[in-house]
Amino acid sequence: MQAVTLGPAGTYSHRAARAVADDVAFRESVTSIVQAVADGSFERGVVPIENSIEGSVTESLDAVANSDVSVVQEIVTPIRHALLAQSANFDVVASHSQALAQCRTYLEENYPDAKLEAVASTARGVERARADPTVAGIGHPDNVGDDLEIIAEDIQDQSSNATRFLVIGPESARSDAGGKSSLVVYPNANYPGLLLELLEAFAERDINLSRIESRPSGNRLGDYLFHIDADAGLYEERMQGALEEVEGIASNGWVRVLGSYDTRHVLY
Repeated sequence: MQAVTLGPAGTYSHRAARAVADDVAFRESVTSIVQAVADGSFERGVVPIENSIEGSVTESLDAVANSDVSVVQEIVTPIRHALLAQSANFDVVASHSQALAQCRTYLEENYPDAKLEAVASTARGVERARADPTVAGIGHPDNVGDDLEIIAEDIQDQSSNATRFLVIGPESARSDAGGKSSLVVYPNANYPGLLLELLEAFAERDINLSRIESRPSGNRLGDYLFHIDADAGLYEERMQGALEEVEGIASNGWVRVLGSYDTRHVLY
C-alpha cells in the first residue's frame, strides 16, 4: 500500500504516515493529498486534523468536507519541536504556521527580533535552514542531520503537545466498524435551536461527542456546516438512530458520513 502525506521527507505527517505504509509519497498541501485519494491516485492519505495547542487544521476540515473520501483510522502522536540551524546566529525562523504557533512563547522570549516565516511544512523549514545560515527551522530533533545544530529542544509551549492525524481512504473504504465515527452536516437552515437539535440527537442516545466544530459553508455569509466526531461506531443501533435523526434535521442540506474507525497511538 502507498500513502501520500505532507512533504518533504521528515515532516511530522511523514512520521505518522510511516505507521500506515512503508511506501510514502508527498504533496505540498492537505487539499492536494485529499484530492489524490479521492481521484484514486493513492490508496491512503494522512493529514493533520487537530493539535492539542493550536486546535483544528482548517484546511484539513474543508478538504475532507468537500471530497468523496472516508476516514479509516486516526493516529495520535506527541509532537517534539527543536530549533535547528547552522549556528545560533540567525535572523529568520521558518516552519509550518502550526509549528510557529505552537512555539510562540519560546520564540517571543528568546528570539523577539527574529522574523517568522511560514512555509508549507516543518521539513521545508529545515531545508531552508540547511541552505541558508541566516535561517533556523523548527522540526523533530532527528531531522538535525550532519549540517545543522540543535539550538534548543522541546521548545513547544506545552509539554503535552500532540497532534491527531486522519488516515483518509476512498469512499469505498468506509467502514461501520470502530469505536469512533466522523460526519459532516450541512443543515442549509438557520433557526433558533438548530444546533441544540443536532446535539440532542446524540445526547438522548448517550453518545458522547468528542468534537463538534463549525466551518463556513462557502455559500453565503453566516451559513455553516458542522464537523462532528462521536464516540460510537456506525454499527451501533444508537448511532444509526442518531444519524437518521440528524439526516432529518438536515433534510434541506446534506450529511456526509466519513465512517467509523479506531485510534492508534504512535510514539517516536
